[in-house]
Amino acid sequence: MDPRTVLIEPVVSEKSYALMGANKYTFRVHDDAHKTQIAQAVEQIFDVEVAQVRTVSVKPKPKRRGVHKGVTRKWKKAIVELKPGNRIELFEGAATE
Repeated sequence: MDPRTVLIEPVVSEKSYALMGANKYTFRVHDDAHKTQIAQAVEQIFDVEVAQVRTVSVKPKPKRRGVHKGVTRKWKKAIVELKPGNRIELFEGAATE
């Protein structure tokens, strides 16, 4: 699987910004990607060293619009911890603003 298809987008939330202080970054990833593929994709794209990868399957939530009922899509996210001394500059600019 191509590294650009493994990582879909970064997750932007208060919790993900709080984790950046512990050198952990959160990404939305492909549903079929496993931890090794995620680690290799982050290392290739951002030129950093990965210490640990944790994955979470986010369950769908029920939603309503008037009388219509439905659910959001399920998706997979990965929390990637980098080795000490490594940073992803893409996130650093957004976190300091």
